Amino acid sequence: MPKKFIMQEEINKCIEILSKGGLILYPTDTVWGIGCDATNEEAVAKIYALKKRENTKTMICLVANDFMLEKHVSAVPEVAYDIIDLATKPTTIVYDNPKGVAKNLVAEDNTLAIRVASDKFCQYLISNFKKPIVSTSANIAGETTPQTFQEISIAILKGVDYVVNLHQDQNSGTPSSIIKLGNDGVVKIIRE
Repeated sequence: MPKKFIMQEEINKCIEILSKGGLILYPTDTVWGIGCDATNEEAVAKIYALKKRENTKTMICLVANDFMLEKHVSAVPEVAYDIIDLATKPTTIVYDNPKGVAKNLVAEDNTLAIRVASDKFCQYLISNFKKPIVSTSANIAGETTPQTFQEISIAILKGVDYVVNLHQDQNSGTPSSIIKLGNDGVVKIIRE
């Protein structure tokens, strides 16, 4: 079967699950991630429960492109576009005043970590789904982030509604850099 057809089939299965408020385990431009519809509060709550994570610990949201980013952030600072264009590895930016996402994704200080996906599968999935998707590492809170699909625990594998059948034989990348961009122009590196 041609690769393109297999990818489209996987995207269709993911969209079916995401549309019903389900959880997917999927390869991202960094590490394997647990994902859900970032606009669905109940779905986001399922991820917190699966990861045994306090819902005060925020998660990353993936968008397909700048247009989708602008739709979910009140004001994207100009410097954000330079950071996205010049970054040599996947870079997540924490923005002030997110909008149109689940309330339990937004931090107490009214910020949200968002990354424009650089991976083709993620870009196509999010573009086809037409909504941002949560991306959080595929581990229980406090445990080591899996570097390969094989390192993902049984609890996580059994806790999601669908496991994407792509790139399972490849090593994951490393977690993204995280930069906080305040609307006041202050740039703070949270994770290199």
